[in-house]
Amino acid sequence: MQYKTINEIRSSFLDYFKKNNHKIVPSSPLIPYNDSSLMFVNSGMVQFKNIFTGEEKVDFTTASSSQKCIRAGGKHNDLDNVGYTARHHTFFEMLGNFSFGDYFKEQAIKLAWDFLTKELCLPKEKLYVTVYHDDLDALNLWKKIAGLSDDRIIKISTNDNFWSMGDTGPCGPCSEIFYDHGDKIFGGLPGTKDEDGDRFVEIWNLVFMQYEQLADGSRINLPKQSIDTGMGIERIGAVVQNLHNNYDIDLFRNLIAVSEELSKTKATDATFASHRIIADHLRSSGFLIADGVMPSNEGRGYVLRRIMRRSMRHIHQLGVREPMMNLMVPYLVREMGDSYPELIRAKDLIVEVIKQEEEKFGATLSKGLKLLDTELSTLDQGSLFSGEAAFKLYDTYGFPIDITKDIVEGKNIKLDAAGFESCMQKQKEMARKSWVGSGEKIVDEIWFDIYNSHGATEFLGYTKTKATGNIIAIIEDGKNVTKASASDKEIIIITNQTPFYGESGGQMGDIGIITNDKDFTIKVTDTKKYLGKLHAHVVVVEKGSVQIGSSANLIVDQKHRNELRSNHSATHILHYVMRKHLGAHITQKGSLVSSERLRFDIASPKAVTKEELLLIEREVNDIIRTNTLVDTTIMSVDQAIQKGAMALFGEKYSEEVRVVSMGPQDDHSVELCGGTHVNATGDIGCFKIISESAISSGVRRIEAVTGNNAILLFQQQHGLLEEIASSLKSSRSDITSKIQVLIKDKKDLEKNVTNLKQAILISSDTSLVEKINQINFISDVSSEIEVKDMRKWAEDLNKKHGDAIVIVVSTIGGKSSIVVSISDNLVDKFNAVELVKIASLKLGGAGGGGKPNLAQGGGSDITHIQDAIIAVKNAIR
Repeated sequence: MQYKTINEIRSSFLDYFKKNNHKIVPSSPLIPYNDSSLMFVNSGMVQFKNIFTGEEKVDFTTASSSQKCIRAGGKHNDLDNVGYTARHHTFFEMLGNFSFGDYFKEQAIKLAWDFLTKELCLPKEKLYVTVYHDDLDALNLWKKIAGLSDDRIIKISTNDNFWSMGDTGPCGPCSEIFYDHGDKIFGGLPGTKDEDGDRFVEIWNLVFMQYEQLADGSRINLPKQSIDTGMGIERIGAVVQNLHNNYDIDLFRNLIAVSEELSKTKATDATFASHRIIADHLRSSGFLIADGVMPSNEGRGYVLRRIMRRSMRHIHQLGVREPMMNLMVPYLVREMGDSYPELIRAKDLIVEVIKQEEEKFGATLSKGLKLLDTELSTLDQGSLFSGEAAFKLYDTYGFPIDITKDIVEGKNIKLDAAGFESCMQKQKEMARKSWVGSGEKIVDEIWFDIYNSHGATEFLGYTKTKATGNIIAIIEDGKNVTKASASDKEIIIITNQTPFYGESGGQMGDIGIITNDKDFTIKVTDTKKYLGKLHAHVVVVEKGSVQIGSSANLIVDQKHRNELRSNHSATHILHYVMRKHLGAHITQKGSLVSSERLRFDIASPKAVTKEELLLIEREVNDIIRTNTLVDTTIMSVDQAIQKGAMALFGEKYSEEVRVVSMGPQDDHSVELCGGTHVNATGDIGCFKIISESAISSGVRRIEAVTGNNAILLFQQQHGLLEEIASSLKSSRSDITSKIQVLIKDKKDLEKNVTNLKQAILISSDTSLVEKINQINFISDVSSEIEVKDMRKWAEDLNKKHGDAIVIVVSTIGGKSSIVVSISDNLVDKFNAVELVKIASLKLGGAGGGGKPNLAQGGGSDITHIQDAIIAVKNAIR
């Protein structure tokens, strides 16, 4: 057996299938684009699902890939086992080869056997296979191709060896290949009582799609039989490197070595699990962030946060008190960046996000652990840890339940999972309601039917705003129709070619008209894009009738298009300038390009300051004024990335992409983009930021206007300044100083008025004084004294009369506010807080607060003020 590194195994696999006429397809992002039932891509066939079902047509019939996968949330969750078993991971790579109606069982078996025994040089005597019990074709082919005897081919009658896509649809038997790690390890062959042991390990699964499962339970043969295979690179890596544990392969060994060095802790029996968890979770975290997932408290973001915090807890368990996980990112990039360049592109963002999350978690970890230790100190081994306490750790300290479970069970104490779930019920229900699958609904079959019948819409709008086209489909109320007549009802029209841009990538769709002068006039209110291929005009037929096969003139609203292009191009320049000044970790998280404004969301751990916004705004306008031509080039994704193009994480790109460059040669933006843009930066006119705000954890939003809308904003602001200057009888340059003087004068006048009111009240009304048990009792009510001035009013009355208890009431605003002041020599007998509470209760209040000599309260009732004063009198008699 020839030793190969993981990178060499991956290359060997893809090269082998390329030599065998397979199309090498890059891994899709971890976020499924075609399956709303999945939280993450969990197998190699996910990106090919619509090809297998016939809903999507491609120009190749065989393919091979190395697909990145996650199993840490939703239906497929291996998180709890990771670090403690030999072969569980949250992130793994699935090597696979696929046939879409091309070759079938014989070629699939031959390709697999030759790769294992000739390319990887695995000993034939170590290999066993399983087949579905009635799949005699596969059984005989294994004998013929591999020369396996009957005792090396195991018949399995369960669904372990029969695959189906769902309750209905494509399905077929499987054949799994097992490797024997030797009799030193416990375990038996599949189908035996010891099959759960680790001696015989499945390394490759071949799925033979040959049937279609019907709703009535019967099966019919598929018109095109297909192949789907999957082989985990970590498992085959362990076999090739003559190892039994996946965490001993070179990739993990190198990452664990970094973990050992940074933590200054060797991987021993006591720490193996922690180091493995750190290495595994680093991969998951890095790839998820690279594909656009950010840590949050729901959905995919919550799964990412759980993974990250589980790793961070184990880093803490190793004795490390400073952020460490982020320091490992460059080593992950070194190990896997050549095969997955998105890691290289997102390196700075990954570091920044992980570091920020480490700092957040570190701030609460010690407090949470103290609470956990306190709870555990009262429990004996085998007892139950409170579900309520576990929930408090989750709710107050951000502890994922996995962490609490790990710590508690490590001390041989059970977790009250039912109690925790009871506390979590409302949050879980909310999470389920908010979960929307992959974020992209499964497209109705009608779009696939149109695409398969007519092909993609040819988009002419990069260079044209007018064109002719043939109407190939009309959709009304979700159904294909042959014609439509004038009415107020919206319908959808699809043509073979169009200058109308369909909404995608954040850019809104075009509007305009479709007309055939003699037959119809149609208003286009929006344009959508389906399957990434069909431009669907949302229209109202205003005149005449239209039918399938009609020729039409398609005319885009030029003003609306220009405003869209201006705003879209401005987002590219804004993105470039923000990365230039704020750091390469700034990446786009979403955008909206309408005709009125642009909205640009970025992944950023902190707010953009006013000074930074002014600098960014100035530089965007500087680039606009260079009036350099916008360059658009069609090239492969790899060429585009080499050129320095920004790719949006999580996007699925075609083999050939549009690369849009704008700005001066030495200071310009380069991005992959399918939208429409200005011809030269000067066409944008000008750019003005109108707001910057937070929309979620780690995501900021910039809103701005360009061109005529920016000029309109300047004119409105200029007119407002003119109006203010006229009112102040000053020049625009003196407005600020003039307003500051007015504010100061207003404050001075208010202060003088208050002082005057208090002086008049104190000096003119001696009838307020009443003797009660040799104590001066003073009460007064005013509808003019502001609440903020009441304390001084009461204290001044107290000083004037001495040995006094003063109660003053203000009725400004239709509410009663009360202050009670007591002379210092009386506080040993009376308490202002108690007296103000007595008065407040009479006025509909709940009480008050303050000091023994001065307290304040109030209520909403002004009709019982005298009752409140009498109640205080009675309390001091």
